[in-house]
Amino acid sequence: MGNKPEKQAQKPDGIFVKAMPPLDQTYVRWLARDLERLYGVAPKAPKAIKPPDHYIEYMRMYGMLDVDLNDADLDEVLKK
Repeated sequence: MGNKPEKQAQKPDGIFVKAMPPLDQTYVRWLARDLERLYGVAPKAPKAIKPPDHYIEYMRMYGMLDVDLNDADLDEVLKK
């Protein structure tokens, strides 16, 4: 018990610089378009799927399926 001595922080020996090499703008545009194509796609009419029964049982057991539709916080979500 009692006060512990403060540890002496060691300073690094060299100088470190965070620098980024210049990027090819054509490559950046291609990469942005490719990522948009891969991750930016949303289905137009997604079909609802039924989760497995053990998921439903787990969610019911922990109260995740107990939703009050008259809750004021859900008005924005349910308003259409």
